[in-house]
Amino acid sequence: MTTLTVAEAEAIDAALRLIVADLAPDARYLPKYGGVVIAPEPDSDRFIGGIFVYTGHVSLEFSEGARFDDPAGRLQGKGKARRHLKFRTSADVAAQDTRGFLAQALSVSG
Repeated sequence: MTTLTVAEAEAIDAALRLIVADLAPDARYLPKYGGVVIAPEPDSDRFIGGIFVYTGHVSLEFSEGARFDDPAGRLQGKGKARRHLKFRTSADVAAQDTRGFLAQALSVSG
């Protein structure tokens, strides 16, 4: 397994936050579960998912990802509700239709 550099983890995180800012300008990030969870509205306790950094990748977790349309089978996980995407490079963010999944997360949980 390749170790993710700090610079690459930061680039992935920044790319994810740019998409969130565009789709949900009022979103806030709260430290939780060893990463940050994303609350789409400033006064809400509802989370659409979170960003978590691991040794070899950054994971974008979706609280209701099992409900998403995913014809290409990009989402990983087999839990009752949660699904995630793994990023090893910042280029992976665009390549995995992250914007589309984040838009679904906002509409499913809204």
